[in-house]
Amino acid sequence: MSDLFRTRDHVPDFDRHVAAYAIRSAATRARLPMQADIAYGPSPAERLDLFFPPPERATGAVHMFIHGGYWRMFGKQDFSFVAETVTAAGAIAIIVDYALMPRVRMDTVIAQVRGARDWVLRNIGNYGGDPARFTISGHSAGAHLGALLLDASQPSGDIAGALLLSGIYDLAPLQHCFLRELIGLTNEEVERFSPLRVPYSTGPAVSIMVGGLETLPFHEQASAFAVHLRQAGMTADMRALSGVNHMSIVADLGDPRTKAGSALAHLVSVA
Repeated sequence: MSDLFRTRDHVPDFDRHVAAYAIRSAATRARLPMQADIAYGPSPAERLDLFFPPPERATGAVHMFIHGGYWRMFGKQDFSFVAETVTAAGAIAIIVDYALMPRVRMDTVIAQVRGARDWVLRNIGNYGGDPARFTISGHSAGAHLGALLLDASQPSGDIAGALLLSGIYDLAPLQHCFLRELIGLTNEEVERFSPLRVPYSTGPAVSIMVGGLETLPFHEQASAFAVHLRQAGMTADMRALSGVNHMSIVADLGDPRTKAGSALAHLVSVA
């Protein structure tokens, strides 16, 4: 039986996408003004990169991207290209790293990403950013982590808007897919850290997207999470992007001519 969560099984050019991420990201780091490897916490994994817009286009807006990889692979250096769209729209781009499972457990990963948010809100003014214009995006596991910056346990009003792509919002099915042997999610982690199982109250508008070519669970979870947020009184929309798969949807964030990239540019422009 096909594993509906194993991306490689459903994206034939998986390795080409991974290689392209790295090539595009290296070009972005060579081209854009940036400050790399800023510590937001004490562990070596708690680092972020800042990318800056041209001074004449700077708006003060700030955007943080959280990468995916099922909490176990990739790093910020693979997704520098997202900064192309963000900085072109006049915002400071923040690409954040975190420790990977199974070396750490999910509570550590979540605490680190929340710590990155806190660092941004405290410090981004020193870099020309306005913390009142802070937005976030995330892809796959990064969308899951982004969702847990917005739940009812978190400070209200810190985030002005969110774009979540191809997210995992209920962890339970991952206990029975290929990830069982790789990260071994516990029942406690499923209950505590599934966005569909935790309460939401107030928060920013959330745009939820999934690739039209992604497998059924990604569509079902995206729809269910949008409903979950609306039932809590939040504004949430959900869109399936035709012709886009789990790997190409995040690649599109780096190109404002695409649907995902256009949504990102709009998010940072109106924050």
